[in-house]
Amino acid sequence: MDLLKKLFYEKSSQARAELKEIVKNYGELKADEVNIGQIIGGSRGIKTMIWDTSSLDANEGIRFRGYNIPQLRELLPKPDGAREPLPEGLFWLMLVGEIPTEDQVKWLSAEWGRRAVVDDSVFKVIDALSADTHPMSQFTIAVMAMQKESIFAKKYDEGFNKDEYWDAMYEDTMNLIARLPIVASYIFRRAYRDGAPASYDPSKDWSANYAAMLGFDNVDFTDLMRLYLTIHADHEGGNASAHTVRLVGSTLSDAYLSFGAGMNALAGPLHGLANQEVIKWIFELIEKIGTGQPTKEQLRAYILETLESGQVVPGYGHAVLRQPDPRFMAQKSFAETYCQGDPTVQIVWDLFELVPEILGNLGKVKNPWPNVDAHSGALLCHYGFTQYNYYTVLFGVSRALGVLAQLCWDRALGLALERPKSVTTPWIKSLIEQNK
Repeated sequence: MDLLKKLFYEKSSQARAELKEIVKNYGELKADEVNIGQIIGGSRGIKTMIWDTSSLDANEGIRFRGYNIPQLRELLPKPDGAREPLPEGLFWLMLVGEIPTEDQVKWLSAEWGRRAVVDDSVFKVIDALSADTHPMSQFTIAVMAMQKESIFAKKYDEGFNKDEYWDAMYEDTMNLIARLPIVASYIFRRAYRDGAPASYDPSKDWSANYAAMLGFDNVDFTDLMRLYLTIHADHEGGNASAHTVRLVGSTLSDAYLSFGAGMNALAGPLHGLANQEVIKWIFELIEKIGTGQPTKEQLRAYILETLESGQVVPGYGHAVLRQPDPRFMAQKSFAETYCQGDPTVQIVWDLFELVPEILGNLGKVKNPWPNVDAHSGALLCHYGFTQYNYYTVLFGVSRALGVLAQLCWDRALGLALERPKSVTTPWIKSLIEQNK
């Protein structure tokens, strides 16, 4: 048993015992109340699950095991000469709750490199799709094609003790995360490059491999990838993709089936697809205004025109956050170091100055501040990565870290099949009448 697996087993065994005791002694303690607005409004804010890998505060933003993004950028191990942390370190933190050492992160990078082998049949499945099929559709299909390698599925078919579920989920998680950059980069290369799969270099870290396989060898871009894959890794359990992974996983579906389902949720315009919608909107703005360096007055007019047409300004507003997204601020910090003078980045910064003010004056938006999607596209474009239809795949590769770490915990804790109670519209109307 490797060190990470051993640590996870020790911590999860203790947590499972504690959870059983909590349910036994406090199972009837009321944790929340539900109103009709929440029932109709997408269960917004209702406390219904444990999600220990990260938590989201409306004013502070995301914390991973108690650490905020500035702390993680400082504390997580970095490669020699790099400014941004390795996502491997964040995965370690989410899985066992400890900041890893440099040696532990190096081990994890090497371990993922050892596991980064994709069967040729997966590439054949991708090749059966038209090259112009949306990259997210190709991505989820590729994940499904890898499912035949699931250790959990094989052991479940053979019959094994439920106390061993966590072990098989850990192995599936490690394999799937290791292999995602290979299939994700192949989807990019067949659509936008030479179409040949790239080889994984075990001497490089996970992010550096992904960047290289995409065809980018700029060291600053590689650092951007480390930052991007870290800050997008998790956003507590209530977002659509994370909750989908949890829901499907609660049926004892394996990591591949669960993650694939979550990626279909991520592909929605109100979720992960928003990152491509932001840069698309900026490109349309540039085309309509007729310059890549618009004035603030021109930007203000375009923002108002967008809102008056009944559309939203993509990248602004968040279901939970009531302050600028710390993930946006981390990207802005990166851009201030590496992207000064880039006209598209400048547009993003000007929008940051203008949009919250305009939305705030309307009085209809609880959160007029930018979310993570408002900046990421401009950073990628700075390095020549302009194929925005692919951006959500980057998001998906990153999000695997958080949702799969939590899925390991779900198995280790023996969490139950999700089965919330639904109600009918007549039931709601009856409740209203009873309370008049």
